[in-house]
Amino acid sequence: MQKVVLASGNQGKLKEFQQLLSGCGYEVLAQSDFNVPDVAETGLSFVENAIIKARHASLHSGLPAIADDSGLEVDALNGQPGIYSARFAGTPSNDQHNNEKLLADLADVPAANRSARFQCLLVYMQHHQDPTPLICQGSWDGRILFEAAGSNGFGYDPLFFVPEKNCSSAELPSSVKNAISHRGKAMHLLLQHWQK
Repeated sequence: MQKVVLASGNQGKLKEFQQLLSGCGYEVLAQSDFNVPDVAETGLSFVENAIIKARHASLHSGLPAIADDSGLEVDALNGQPGIYSARFAGTPSNDQHNNEKLLADLADVPAANRSARFQCLLVYMQHHQDPTPLICQGSWDGRILFEAAGSNGFGYDPLFFVPEKNCSSAELPSSVKNAISHRGKAMHLLLQHWQK
């Protein structure tokens, strides 16, 4: 089984990646297993930050690395929180504070104007000097609810309404979410590349 390190400290992401790659011949390990220190996400885009994180995790672990930089883009907020999704409410950050800030910022925005999407940029590096990292992108369209619904998932999932399922992302079973989400779509592309 091929070992690969996930360049993230987010336990929700680790669980999703382990589920997505189970049975595919890959064992996804947390970067904390290798005492990988935090790295500054100084990029100005999802892809730049994903490359920074993957290169850093591979350097410190000695393993191939997957990095995911993802976030929520809300049209009424000109694409915010975007690359700052994890720390939208400032630091130290947590999901509850980020969700509260999002609801406050959208307080006067009617339902018809609350369109949003999750973006996921996934980067796979074979080693820390890999000059041609594999880059896969997935997006997931929906809209922002007026209040949280559901307890599954993490981040903005309780506020993200999925029209085709008529519920929030946090109300979906993990298997359904993983099949249709931004991360699931990006991972599907990555698996297609690996199978070649």
